[in-house]
Amino acid sequence: MYPATTPYETASGVGVAPVAGLFPVAGEAREWSSRLLDCFDDFDICCMTFWCPCITFGRTAEIVDHGMTSCGTSAALFALIQWLSGSQCTWAFSCTYRTRLRAQHGLPEAPCADFLVHLCCLHCALCQEYRELKARGYEPVLGWEFNAQRAAAGVAMCPPASQGMGR
Repeated sequence: MYPATTPYETASGVGVAPVAGLFPVAGEAREWSSRLLDCFDDFDICCMTFWCPCITFGRTAEIVDHGMTSCGTSAALFALIQWLSGSQCTWAFSCTYRTRLRAQHGLPEAPCADFLVHLCCLHCALCQEYRELKARGYEPVLGWEFNAQRAAAGVAMCPPASQGMGR
């Protein structure tokens, strides 16, 4: 969990103060904004996830990781695991991001354990997580860096963690 006073860092190392509504507040309990089987609520995401779940996963993972892992890296790793395992083991990798998303936003483990959701309904779970990020004000298609900059507009930036003289 992240205390409300801890700045989030973008991939470029710039600190961003949490903004109400966009970044999670520690201890704030909420419900999922949509149900697991509401895949067709966002038909574009539903189609993208059906044909290329690695893209949906990559976009979600970049936001959940606060930009520490890029969409491309996460998507490629997901696709590699999917290809090597014949689509049998991707749930073991992807469910960890559902757990992190829930922890960051105080979401309940519903309708069942994260690994079961991803094991039984991988595509629906990926769609739900993507919709959840959108409902909370993120634009996963734009990546973490843009979302952090958008949230920081008009917000005082934290100084870099370490400064020194250099030539």
